[in-house]
Amino acid sequence: MLSEELSEFVQQVRTMKTETQTLELKAAHEGCPKRLYDTLSSFANQDAGGILLFGIDESKDFALVGVYDLQDLQKKVTEQCNQMVPPIRAVFTVAEIEGKTVCSAEIPATDTEDRPCYYSGAGRVKGSYVRVGDADLPMTDYEIYSYEAYRRHVHDDERTDAPASMAMLDQEKLRTYVERRKEKRPGFSKLSQEQMYEMLAISHGGVPTLAAILNFGLYPQGYFPQLAITAVVLMGKEIGDAANDGLRFQDNTRLEGTLSDMLAGAMAFCVRNMKVRTMIDPQTGERKDRSEYPIEALREIVLNALIHRDYSHFTEGTPIQIDFFSDRMEVHSPGGLYGHMTVEDLGKARPDLRNPALATMSEFLLETENRYSGIPTIRRVMKEAGLPAPVFENRRNEFVVTLYNEQERDAEPLNHPWEHKERKNGTNRTEEALLAYCNVPRSRKEIADFLGIRTIYYVTTHFIRPLLAKGNLRMTIPERPGSGKQRFVAK
Repeated sequence: MLSEELSEFVQQVRTMKTETQTLELKAAHEGCPKRLYDTLSSFANQDAGGILLFGIDESKDFALVGVYDLQDLQKKVTEQCNQMVPPIRAVFTVAEIEGKTVCSAEIPATDTEDRPCYYSGAGRVKGSYVRVGDADLPMTDYEIYSYEAYRRHVHDDERTDAPASMAMLDQEKLRTYVERRKEKRPGFSKLSQEQMYEMLAISHGGVPTLAAILNFGLYPQGYFPQLAITAVVLMGKEIGDAANDGLRFQDNTRLEGTLSDMLAGAMAFCVRNMKVRTMIDPQTGERKDRSEYPIEALREIVLNALIHRDYSHFTEGTPIQIDFFSDRMEVHSPGGLYGHMTVEDLGKARPDLRNPALATMSEFLLETENRYSGIPTIRRVMKEAGLPAPVFENRRNEFVVTLYNEQERDAEPLNHPWEHKERKNGTNRTEEALLAYCNVPRSRKEIADFLGIRTIYYVTTHFIRPLLAKGNLRMTIPERPGSGKQRFVAK
């Protein structure tokens, strides 16, 4: 950044008085901090990188204290950057503010293929960190493995470590699949059965792969008990909510079998537990039934979870989870997004395949397109149904898709205590009160509590985003709109 930009940035930091996902403050008026390795690692291991800002003392109400010696500080920070693997090339910017010298060090993101970035003195396992809010936390074994697996092109759907034999597969189903793969492939048809199995990732060395067990196994959960789906219908909006009689679940089931069995079972569970609204066409008088959530969207979400979840040793003890709440449904898939993919890229960029064997088999066994159309389809059918857009979250060790139903969207305006009448200045009484409340940075939860609305998604869509668009509200972390540390302040 430029010196002028740094000066403006410092003023923003002193106003919001907080560190963020991409910002770490260091006083440095009495010397260079001796241990920056944790933050250097965590910033380098996230796509947005991060900024180390020297010259502000967080312990003194974010006072401007300046740095002790600009030249020596940059030298010692660079020395610590050089002890990282791979080395980090920080970009320094200096500015004079109120007679004090401040310095920023922008830490660029390390290429995905080179992660995790870690402190050489501690080694990869103990020296790798990840940024969670404003904290630097040690990477889990799984997080380290996920980077290494991507770099080395390890595909866990092709592993053969289960004590299974080919005799434990459904031979008729397997024969039908191979015959379909032989169609219009004369060269492939000349191979021996063992060679065909090897090329189709059905077996390696005569031992069935995980992909084969999950698709053709007589009972896959005999070898992998938790590679299943657990599905529950909860009583309220949060786990733990109970009815007056103490009942916590309206439905609670475990779905097992092959991937096709689990898909069918999941769809039956969803259909069984979804509310159905009957609508009459005012023009034709024709009656139409509409489910709470589009069936097509649910099928794509469950399919994506089954095919693209992480199947490594680190997550094989975690099932896929389907949760129905009163206002939404969630599908939790073990393992975060794979490779370079980010939430912003979903449905726009061609993803790297974590499980290529499962993806290929699914084209024939589950009748999937495998053409990266799942996410656009989910978005399209939700929009056509007049429902809120799906929410995709890449959490630390899982990927979550949330669909909101019409109940919350329709109910909020009826129960809302504030007036919505437009005033001459382009804002209504609610917005004026909200802007006054946001004279200091506020979180989404704080804004929702202030408005008396329980659904943060509704508040974001109907209050925060419109005020951002009007320019009446601004984000404290504009480079990370979805950050859990995001705050909103009136302009």
